[in-house]
Amino acid sequence: MKILKKAITLNVGLVLMGSAVFAQNLNDAKKAIDAEQYQKASSMLKSLVNSQASNGDNYYNLGLVYLKTGYIDSARAVFNKGVAADAKNASNYAGLGEADLLSNNPTSAKTNFDKAVAAAPKDYKTYLAIGKAYLAQDKPSEDVSKPDFASALANLTKADELDAKDKDAEVFIGLGDAYALQKKNSEAITPYFRVGDIDPTNRRAKTQVGKMYKESRAFPEGEKELQEVIAADANYGPAYRELGELYLQWSSFGTDKEKAAKATELYKKYLDLTDKSLESQLRYMQFLFYAKDYKALEQVASSIQVPANDPKGIIVSRLKGWSAYENKNYPQALTNMTEYFAKQKDTTKILGFDYLYLGKAQLKAGQDSLALINISKAVAKDSTNTDALAEVAKTFFDAKKYAKSAAIYDKVIAASPNGKGVLYSYFYNGLAYYFEYASQYSAKKNPSKDLLVKADSSIAKVAQLSPETTDAYLYRARVNSLLDDDKAPKGLALPFFETFIQKVTEKPELVTPNARKLSEAYDNLGGFYFNSDKAKAKEYFDKSVAVYPTGTFAAAKLKELAAPAPKGKGK
Repeated sequence: MKILKKAITLNVGLVLMGSAVFAQNLNDAKKAIDAEQYQKASSMLKSLVNSQASNGDNYYNLGLVYLKTGYIDSARAVFNKGVAADAKNASNYAGLGEADLLSNNPTSAKTNFDKAVAAAPKDYKTYLAIGKAYLAQDKPSEDVSKPDFASALANLTKADELDAKDKDAEVFIGLGDAYALQKKNSEAITPYFRVGDIDPTNRRAKTQVGKMYKESRAFPEGEKELQEVIAADANYGPAYRELGELYLQWSSFGTDKEKAAKATELYKKYLDLTDKSLESQLRYMQFLFYAKDYKALEQVASSIQVPANDPKGIIVSRLKGWSAYENKNYPQALTNMTEYFAKQKDTTKILGFDYLYLGKAQLKAGQDSLALINISKAVAKDSTNTDALAEVAKTFFDAKKYAKSAAIYDKVIAASPNGKGVLYSYFYNGLAYYFEYASQYSAKKNPSKDLLVKADSSIAKVAQLSPETTDAYLYRARVNSLLDDDKAPKGLALPFFETFIQKVTEKPELVTPNARKLSEAYDNLGGFYFNSDKAKAKEYFDKSVAVYPTGTFAAAKLKELAAPAPKGKGK
């Protein structure tokens, strides 16, 4: 009997020891996930699944690794195994719901979340997993629905209520994230600070605080928070990434080149600490793109090894194309972007930049019509791409396809009426309509004067936005000359010729470069007054000859004015 009792005690001890080892290993795996060491976490969790096959938490965390690295189908398979192995563990149902949300299937997600609640309605982890699932939709680079913050907060608040003794810091990280993702930094600070009280070794909450400062452009404060994280744990990779991105953003607001260089160094450190997984390398390449280090980006994109049939290979093709174009390797860019579009079967994942770089590469290859189609799609996704559409319009303008050019410039202006380059768009839009009228007139096609009205409207906008642009007044004068009545001209062009002369002559340094244009203005004014006020006409013609002596029109008209009046018949 004593032997039997001793055996029982020993067995209990073995069970307790096994639980302690398991808990430590799962905790280490979670820390690896938090540190974005996904390959390491995946290896640890696969081992745990094999050794502790009946524990649903192993499957759930392995599934999360797959979700975080973009392998939704693999995650779904693992979560289903978790449900089969441990039906009372609600987390795997929540994981399936998260996979549904990332696949834009909220109806199926709700069904799985309901199953999770039914499986463990009083376990705070159920609601924590569901709340985090709603927040996981925040993926700017993916075309998925935006987070349902109301549902996220409702579930995270419920988790907080059930975790009455505040044992799990993850609940407060979830609450902090829910507010931070909505840019409600004041509300996010309190739960993030609470994390440190529960788990002083947790680095993510403080890193998130630093990130919030960065996003608010409070760069010194963010730098301080992140440096403190690194001082406490020199191996916590995400802090280096956030500090690198902070320095990159900070450097863009000044001339501090050291910070920009430091940003790249920090990102490389982050890469080293996250075991150079494909996911972290992809993020590094995206960083290089925004850092405008296109040479390094093309090198990394060309050297990265992607397993066959890995969907992430499509992203590498994309970045190869982007960087090749920026490095002026236009034929290669066209090849890479064509390859990307051939591989990318899911059109919902095509970004504005994808259409943009394909279109720009096509433009360089002389494929103007195809370029127009793709760059128009880029603008439809993001109006900041209108500069590229303006390039297409200018290409048609230079090819003297004025009607097409004007139509595209109309789109450019409509898409971004206050854009950086809109002044040039208005100007060339006006010229395109003006030259289209002229070309039709020369071809005796009886063009509509509506073309001139549109030309005048656009060029008038140039004068409004930039009153010192002298050519705007000259072209308005030319347009209005054509708009005027041929048989009984009203002098519609005169005020614009006069304004042009005034703008040029009030700055002596502009006179010589604009001599021929001044002569044109004087000639037109003199011509208008030739029959009604010869003294005034002579004054303008004299000025024309003075500013541009080689001109022939004014000289001829002055001879006419100087010639004796013809004698009447019969005298």
